[in-house]
Amino acid sequence: MTGTGSTRADGVYQRLRRDILGGRLVPGERLKFPELSRRYETSVGAAREALTRLVADGFVRTQSNLGFSVMPLSHEDLAELTYARLEIESLVLRLSVRDGDMDWESAAVAAHHRLKRTQFLAQDDADHPTDAWSAAHAAFHTALLAGCRNHRLLATATGLREEAELYLQWSISFGREPDRDLTGEHQALLDAAVARDADRAAELLRDHIAHTAQLLISVATDEPNKAGPSGAAPRNVGT
Repeated sequence: MTGTGSTRADGVYQRLRRDILGGRLVPGERLKFPELSRRYETSVGAAREALTRLVADGFVRTQSNLGFSVMPLSHEDLAELTYARLEIESLVLRLSVRDGDMDWESAAVAAHHRLKRTQFLAQDDADHPTDAWSAAHAAFHTALLAGCRNHRLLATATGLREEAELYLQWSISFGREPDRDLTGEHQALLDAAVARDADRAAELLRDHIAHTAQLLISVATDEPNKAGPSGAAPRNVGT
């Protein structure tokens, strides 16, 4: 594809991504080329390239004879992912708080400072967090976990967080909760980590993670799995 074509596809990709994260394209919605071409004033080729990238990102799926659609929001997948994150991320944070050195502590404080100072919602798009906030949020949680010296556990926890990114964004787009104090939750996590209170930090993180799933239950696109994975219901099922 020419440079101009690649630039056009990148623009469509960015707009599609924002519309998915912001809930303007809803979970499970079919993404048909004629409609996409009209909506984004682009060619079928550019739309196809953008969708292919979004499939790789985990925001869109493709099925034989059905074409492309926004990734559905599944109770079962959400429950399984939440349960895995509750168990593994809290363990990794506990180890991180226990074993992290002064460099780890300084990096966590710096990442929190950046998150706190980064604009949450854009003035022209109040449906989902700004890209800068999402990046700062991910960096803060990554910094909290980085003190863990078990690289296999750390890689697993990091991978689960990345897999949950779409759900994290949707929890804000769909789970309107103006009274939630995200800033306070992040501050409490940092305070517990810096105080080397591993039990408290792990408990706060479990509650933080479980909140996201609870916000998304009402808009999931399949029936709830009440027992949860392996017969264990996630607690309270944020970011």
